[in-house]
Amino acid sequence: MNKLTLIGICLAVFAIFESSALKSSDCEVCFAVVEKFAAGLTANEKKDFKVIEDKFRTFCKTAKGKDHRFCYYLGGLEESATGILSEMAKPLSWSTPVDKVCEKLKKKDNQICDLRYEKSIDVKTVDLKKLKVRDLKKILSDWDETCEDCIEKGDFIKRIEVLKPKYVREDL
Repeated sequence: MNKLTLIGICLAVFAIFESSALKSSDCEVCFAVVEKFAAGLTANEKKDFKVIEDKFRTFCKTAKGKDHRFCYYLGGLEESATGILSEMAKPLSWSTPVDKVCEKLKKKDNQICDLRYEKSIDVKTVDLKKLKVRDLKKILSDWDETCEDCIEKGDFIKRIEVLKPKYVREDL
C-alpha cells in the first residue's frame, strides 16, 4: 500500500510540473523573439553573455511592433526604463532552452508574457457583421484608409465593402 501511495504522489507531482511548463502560446512574443534572435548568433557569440547583450541591443534597433515592445521590457532600447537584459543573455550563453529563458523572464516581469501578436483578419471569408468595431477599424487602418463619417458599426461595414475590391484579391 505504501508503494502505491508513493507512486501516486510521484505521478501527481510530475503532472503538476508538466502542466506548469510555459508553452509558446502562453508567451508567444518572448518565444518568437528569443528564437529569432538566438538563431542569428554564431557559436562563438553564444558563449559570451556580454556579446549577446550587445547583439540584442543591435537587434532591437530594427524591431517593430510587439517585438519592439519586448525589447523595451528587457532593456534592449536606449529609452527602456528597466534593464533585465542579463536575465535573457546569461541563460542563452549557457545554452538554456527558449522556454526556460522565457519562464525566467516572466518571473522578473509578468508583462513580457502578456504581449501577443495581433491576429490578421481574412476579409475574404470573415462575416464583417460578427466583428467588433475595433476590428473593423483595424481593417481600415491596415489598408491606410479612414472612415470620416462612420458613426455606427454599419457605416464601417459599408466602407469596407466599398474598399474591398481594391484591397482583397479574389482568386478563381
